[in-house]
Amino acid sequence: MNTATKLGGFALGLAAVFGAAYGVGQVTGPVTTVVADEHPGTVGHAPAVPGPEADGSGHHPDDPGTDAPDPAGRQPGGLLVADRGYTLVPVDAPPGEFAFRITGPDGQSVTGYDVSHDKRMHLIVARRDLSGFRHVHPELAADGTWRVASPLDSPGVWRAFADFTPTGAEPLTLGVDVTVPGQLTERPLPAPASSSTVDGYTVELAGTPQPGRASTLTLTVRRDGVPVTDLDPYLGAYGHLVALRRGDLGYLHVHPEGVPGDGRTAAGPRVSFTTEFPSAGAYRLYLDFSHGGKVRTAEFTVHLGDPGSIPAPEAAGPDDGHGTPGHGHD
Repeated sequence: MNTATKLGGFALGLAAVFGAAYGVGQVTGPVTTVVADEHPGTVGHAPAVPGPEADGSGHHPDDPGTDAPDPAGRQPGGLLVADRGYTLVPVDAPPGEFAFRITGPDGQSVTGYDVSHDKRMHLIVARRDLSGFRHVHPELAADGTWRVASPLDSPGVWRAFADFTPTGAEPLTLGVDVTVPGQLTERPLPAPASSSTVDGYTVELAGTPQPGRASTLTLTVRRDGVPVTDLDPYLGAYGHLVALRRGDLGYLHVHPEGVPGDGRTAAGPRVSFTTEFPSAGAYRLYLDFSHGGKVRTAEFTVHLGDPGSIPAPEAAGPDDGHGTPGHGHD
């Protein structure tokens, strides 16, 4: 993969929600990376909670693992290639491989990273039309280069998000556009729905998120109609939720309430997340969950500003298996 990097003179703000522009056509030439100008104040996560971690998962003992709303009202993560002195730098790689490095305030490659949810680097990629999504974990070389088998599996314009915490610094999410050549067609965003089916599993989404306000989303996992009560711990949690805003692909990575093994958190069927969506608009939600040793992704479209876009949370019923998700009652 020959990666050409071009700095573009644009800044993405909360109100700048605009559609992907490629449509039907042919993309030719080498894979190209396009990045945005540095613009301070972009965050993908709330600042890290100070103090000792409970374990190698990256959780603070008193932190439920959710991404709290940013008190400064800053932008969601992933809109910028550079923030707070750190820059995402694509690296030339052989075909079939994706490589990059992070440079720090001193201009040198960063080699020290904190573990967050069992990994030092989370790489999330999504096509600009939100029709493709992958969450992978690159390997770090001694020179500070991250390498992984390319998760870009179809032609189109992709956004790559590097989600990480440099040692001694706050969590960051940096983003860069990558164009994969070939015949492509822009795909319309699926209509909002409260149910998603993947690989024989049905996931129900409940909650009424409102822009600019903290809200709780609950996802219930069933297999062949039977509640799943033995979800696998995956990256230190029973599920991971990524939300991408249509247009600029503003990024939210949310961790669920509770931690596996804390004595309070059920292993399904329900997994709850509390987060704040920064603005009205259309969002695509991706839930990663693991069962039977395999990770699956359930996808949803949510239109914020439309109260009827998804239903209110359902009351607990006799088929709930382990009971209320997240923090249990003592």
